[in-house]
Amino acid sequence: MTPTAIPGYRFGDPGLPRSPLTTGDLDALKAALLFGVEDVAALRAMHEVVKDEIESILDVWYGFVAATPHLLVYFSDPRTGKPIAGYLEAVRRRFGQWILDTCRAEYDDAWLAWTEEIGRRHHRSGKNRTDNVAAAPHIPMRYVLALAMPISLTMKPFLAKKAHSSAEIDAMHAAWTKAVLLQAILWCRPYVRDGDF
Repeated sequence: MTPTAIPGYRFGDPGLPRSPLTTGDLDALKAALLFGVEDVAALRAMHEVVKDEIESILDVWYGFVAATPHLLVYFSDPRTGKPIAGYLEAVRRRFGQWILDTCRAEYDDAWLAWTEEIGRRHHRSGKNRTDNVAAAPHIPMRYVLALAMPISLTMKPFLAKKAHSSAEIDAMHAAWTKAVLLQAILWCRPYVRDGDF
């Protein structure tokens, strides 16, 4: 799975618009989340743990969404109420890449631009455009933030699959949780009026 196989803008695409946030803004937000260099190190260690577990992780997350009708609607055709299989598959590929990108923990202008794009793809300003589908046109911000919890909590069992101590597993899980919340917050920027973020 490579970013170049993903349609539309992709991480590191030189045509991707810059984020209105600066790396200084990002550093301040990371400090508010108690996200430090030890978390970056834990995420990078986590990459080796999860890189072979991506499909299993996605099975858990997709199982949760499939079992939650008020979430599945955002991947469904509003006329029929049926999930759009091709859309779900395209998002799944990107979601898998997002796990790996999160574990790389490279926080620069290119990452900020990509995070802004991910937020736009959840918001009515960009939802459905990448895949040219007619699913629900907007995901409410409350679900963007709420889904940080299942994405965080369900990761811990996967971290125990290699020979790491419980302290190392806890450190990776804490770093993952902070990184997910960091991104969920940033994905909400397109939802708020200028000056309110």
